[in-house]
Amino acid sequence: MRIPSSFIFALGLAALGLLAQPITGLAAGNMAHVHMGHVTSGWKDTPGGKGLLPTAIAEARIAIQHAGFAASKPGDLGWMKTHTRHVLNAVDPSVEAKGPGLGYGVLKAARGVAQHINFAAGSDGASKNVKLHAVHVATTADNTVVRAEQIVALGKKVLAADRAAKAAPLVRRIKVLSEQLLAGADANGDGKISWKKGEGGLNEAVRHMGFMAKGEGLN
Repeated sequence: MRIPSSFIFALGLAALGLLAQPITGLAAGNMAHVHMGHVTSGWKDTPGGKGLLPTAIAEARIAIQHAGFAASKPGDLGWMKTHTRHVLNAVDPSVEAKGPGLGYGVLKAARGVAQHINFAAGSDGASKNVKLHAVHVATTADNTVVRAEQIVALGKKVLAADRAAKAAPLVRRIKVLSEQLLAGADANGDGKISWKKGEGGLNEAVRHMGFMAKGEGLN
């Protein structure tokens, strides 16, 4: 693919109140910056060619919405199954092909975020700043992958359930995990959500991409 001389760091996250500022000066010759652009601004196989991180976030928001719908009627098995399918479509469309998602999935997008930010850190001439925050971004992306995989496993159990009483607790857990795709979780009970393993979600990935960009003098 042709790499432009600069990328726009615009995540389209106004509704989340998160970073959405232009990054200027991303040079095609700096491969760390190129891979940063894949994370934040554009990748070849995403819907609309958007960045892997905004794609993951857009799909997560759909999953959160439909997990909430599913949990709103714990006595209605058909309702829970319908909206669980919608959650699965947004998380992993290879499992559930039809639904309101973008057709890419949180799982694939989060894996891509981790892969490309690690590419950035491993690039020739990558700065200490890139290497430092790449660990933070990759960890939050990996946390998201784990949660997405758990959602898929639970979703399959919901679809196999023969009674609402069996499905309802699974749906409640899917709702919690779906919300954690963005917000993360306070795994160690210290009252904070950090980038660390088992904690940060995609919101933390956005935050640390912002730190990385600032350290590179790109915003």
